[in-house]
Amino acid sequence: MKKAICQATRAGFTLVELLLVITILGVLAAVAVKNVGGIGNESRISATRTSIEAISDAVKMYEIRVGNYPDHFEQLFQKIGNAEAPLEEKSKVDSWGTPFQYRRDGSSYEIRSAGPDLQMNTEDDLTNK
Repeated sequence: MKKAICQATRAGFTLVELLLVITILGVLAAVAVKNVGGIGNESRISATRTSIEAISDAVKMYEIRVGNYPDHFEQLFQKIGNAEAPLEEKSKVDSWGTPFQYRRDGSSYEIRSAGPDLQMNTEDDLTNK
């Protein structure tokens, strides 16, 4: 009978063992969250680069139809004659919700996103150049 009582009391985990397992799981979860958090920013950068390419294509299409680059970004959202507008309204902002900047300089143009820091004209800006 004594043997059965000893085995029954040894069947569970001690408090120290449970705390150790919880600590290890917490560390693993923290590492996983940190690694996944960086992927979100990288995907936003990639999506913004794709948007800049689409806007650049729309500028080229506008230039083919009209004969020159648009003077203002808003012109890309307006119909050209009987044709549809080159861009949809949702193309006005980047992946962070910041409006794109469009600047025409004679025979060239620049499309700029503020990038992850949400501030224009800083080193993390994304452009078509």
